[in-house]
Amino acid sequence: MKHSLGFFLRESLRAMRRNAAPSFAALATVTVTLIVVGVFIPIVQATTGAANSAAGKVMVDVYMQRHATHAEDARVMGELRRLPHVQRVVFESKAQALAQQRKQDPLAYELLSGNPLPDTFHVYPTAPSAVLAVRAEIADAGGQGQMLDPAIASVSNHTQDTKRLLTVTRFVTITAALLAALLIAASVLLIGNTIRLSLYARRREVEVMKLVGATDWFIRWPFVIEGVVVGAAAAVMAIVTLAVAKVVVLDPLASNWGLISAPRTIGIVPLMFVLLVAGVGVSAVGSGLSLRRFLRV
Repeated sequence: MKHSLGFFLRESLRAMRRNAAPSFAALATVTVTLIVVGVFIPIVQATTGAANSAAGKVMVDVYMQRHATHAEDARVMGELRRLPHVQRVVFESKAQALAQQRKQDPLAYELLSGNPLPDTFHVYPTAPSAVLAVRAEIADAGGQGQMLDPAIASVSNHTQDTKRLLTVTRFVTITAALLAALLIAASVLLIGNTIRLSLYARRREVEVMKLVGATDWFIRWPFVIEGVVVGAAAAVMAIVTLAVAKVVVLDPLASNWGLISAPRTIGIVPLMFVLLVAGVGVSAVGSGLSLRRFLRV
């Protein structure tokens, strides 16, 4: 006998009213879990974004000889661009460097009669982890301890600082990924267990339906739809809670505290979509899968 979706929806709502306590427990659990997920996603994005931003500023500074000519600058520029693992090379003339230093410390540089600063190349690697290899190619060309070009006077030597920065950024990225995986696993298990407890309270109903000849899918559909309803309601409650918290708490703090407003994280609309899909999907799948053990009569 075929039944419409409306029939299963009515049965699901009727079952939820009859079993208000287990349904409310599932609703509260999913809501709290989604709120935690909604808070955790921007935090992970901000943390990894800050780490990647710091790592993206890693570069090698190549200082030319004081009296290097334009032809030598052009030659070194070509040599640097041809190196492996080099993404881009930015040239800063001695005049530009002096103007920048005068902005930062005008008193010290106003007394100078000449320009003691050299032309500089800022070499950015294709990946932060390749910065040490790029420096070795420039400062230890061919493994002979010689500069890549005679017109190069020195290369920035921040090896220990670079290694430390790369280690920290790698640790932050790996830790954020592990925490995200643990949170997802914990959320799925928590929601699944709550749904399983709700189904356990109604196991007699399932057994009776099974014994009178109802098919597995006839029994399962109302529970799956109930999971969808519970997940959607929980997602809406979590979204409303997060939206109110953003307007009341986060936005006033962001306007006065640059550290909060600086990171670029997921927008509110994509976050709402993620929470809605997660709430509905996990609850529906959890209801359908958790019901299997009670169908073995």
